[in-house]
Amino acid sequence: MKKVLIATQNAGKVREFDAFFAKKGIQVTSLLDVEEPDDVVEDGVTFEDNAIKKAEAIGKSLGIPVIADDSGLEVDALDGAPGVYSARYAGSEKNDEANNQKLLAELESVPEEERTARFVCALAVYLPGNQCHVVRGTCEGQIAMELQGENGFGYDPLFYVPKLGKMMAELSRDEKNEISHRANALKKLASEWDSLLS
Repeated sequence: MKKVLIATQNAGKVREFDAFFAKKGIQVTSLLDVEEPDDVVEDGVTFEDNAIKKAEAIGKSLGIPVIADDSGLEVDALDGAPGVYSARYAGSEKNDEANNQKLLAELESVPEEERTARFVCALAVYLPGNQCHVVRGTCEGQIAMELQGENGFGYDPLFYVPKLGKMMAELSRDEKNEISHRANALKKLASEWDSLLS
């Protein structure tokens, strides 16, 4: 495989995949490179459902290998919310700032020790003529009382990573690419990649 399409228009995600596949000599393209890409409705109940739906729909329409991810935040005190609705938590328009403010409001009365959470990433790989293969990666942490840090995107400024003593948004790209939910899913994918292609 020389080239793979990542089913996203999020430039931040594309960079993370690019860093992974560059080591394998595989060129990464994305929906940013596709004229009028299909708009896949992500109405699955789980991250895996949405990732498979996206990978298969786009892979079949273009006839090429596609990797789709669905990822988000699960907060234990909110019974796993925002979950699959992470990107549109505060409304149908994807707005990081509004989502973060809503999350802070929902957790206003929750003490620090009960604000445990995890980022989840489900990756679905579609290879023409094959069933989708799915891996899941997580990154454990907790939701802070206020936003901190300038890096990353989404809920990164609210997500504290205890083992590093930093917010996700305070990590360099290299640090994040070591420990993030997407990084952990990609590590799993790496360990299964050769058997997947054979």
